[in-house]
Amino acid sequence: MNAAAPLDDLNYPEVGASTRLAAPLPAGYNHLRHRALLGHGRAALDAAGTAVLDWRMHRAAGVRITTDADRAARGVAVQCAIGIGPLRAGAPCRVVWSTTEEGEPDRYGFTYGTRRGHLAVGEETFVVELAPDGAVWFTVNAFSRPRRWYARLAGPLLPLAQHLFARRCARALTHLATRATRAAR
Repeated sequence: MNAAAPLDDLNYPEVGASTRLAAPLPAGYNHLRHRALLGHGRAALDAAGTAVLDWRMHRAAGVRITTDADRAARGVAVQCAIGIGPLRAGAPCRVVWSTTEEGEPDRYGFTYGTRRGHLAVGEETFVVELAPDGAVWFTVNAFSRPRRWYARLAGPLLPLAQHLFARRCARALTHLATRATRAAR
C-alpha cells in the first residue's frame, strides 16, 4: 500500500497519535506504555523487527491474525481474533503508519488503529529499535477505550488484557532475538 491508502474506516479521530513514542497520548482513553529489553546487536534487531512487521510477533503471542499483506504497511487491513472458541472476538484494524515507508535502518515498527466493528476505539504502536549502546528495545504505545456496551462491562479487564498482550509480545520477541544472536555468533 502507498501513503495515499484510505484510512476512512477507522473509528477514532486521533489517527497517528501513538506513533510519537515520547508525546502525550490523547485524553479520554486508557493509556499503555510498555518497554522491554530484547537483547543486543544488529542480529537481535533484525530478527525481532522482522517478526513485528511480518505478523510473527502477533502469532507467537497467541493472536489469530489475517491480513491483506505479508508485511505491515500503511493501509493494510488486519483482522485479529482474540479469545477462545465461541468467546472469540474479531478485532478489525488498519495499519496507519509503518517504518517501511521511512527506511529507518535502526528501527522497525507499525501502528494499527481500530476500524468499525471493533470492540474498542484507539490504536497501538509496536516498535523495535537499536539504541546507541547496541541494546535492542521493544516499545508498545497505545491508547484505547471500550466501544461496545459489553466491553465497557469488562471494566479494568480490557486494559489488563492489553498490558498482558504487550508482555507476551515482548517475550516472543526476546525469544526470537536470543535465537538470532546465538546463530550470528
